[in-house]
Amino acid sequence: MENSNIKTGLGALLTPNNCALILIDHQPFQFAGLRSHDTQTIINNVVGLTKAARAFNVPTLFTTVVEQRGGYLLKQLQDIFPDQKPIDRTFINTWEDTRVTDWVKSTGKKKIVMAALWTEICLAMPVIQALGEGYEVYIVTDASGGVSLEAHEMAVMRMVQAGAVPITWTVFGSELQRDWARTETVPAVSEMIFDYMGNVGTSLRWELQLLQTPPTS
Repeated sequence: MENSNIKTGLGALLTPNNCALILIDHQPFQFAGLRSHDTQTIINNVVGLTKAARAFNVPTLFTTVVEQRGGYLLKQLQDIFPDQKPIDRTFINTWEDTRVTDWVKSTGKKKIVMAALWTEICLAMPVIQALGEGYEVYIVTDASGGVSLEAHEMAVMRMVQAGAVPITWTVFGSELQRDWARTETVPAVSEMIFDYMGNVGTSLRWELQLLQTPPTS
């Protein structure tokens, strides 16, 4: 029996071939106003998210808003895709910039993953509009943040009520990997775990160390 609910079943999960990633306004001005999360945590998470997209060849778009005032894209992100010039907008709502929507159309993807600063404005606006235009939108809540915890949480609630699917950055990478038998991407996933998953990465290194340590007689 065919499942018509796009939010359940195997087809609801992300794959390297069915999604595109848009990263919105990870710039100094937005980080200066970030109060819902620790700044370093958001940097850690959005860099891990972007490296996951690169590892699985997921189409990825950077966009900034008025960069001459708000600052250039976070260098750690730009270094992942050094040849990509972010789309610099005047629109607060990313989805109103036709350069962004033309890029989305060019990918042919209907599942769009987004993260942004700030959640309540620069994420909520494009998410709600994209949902209304028939896209399936996944919001990476721990690679996004707002000017207060309440602002972030109310924005997530609003987007979920509109139909968005909330995920975290490690969910993104895990759904793309899906099967450890896909050995070609295991080294990249392992590197992300080591570098960006804190205690999980530390524990994995310890386990690997134990495997490599010869037994004592």
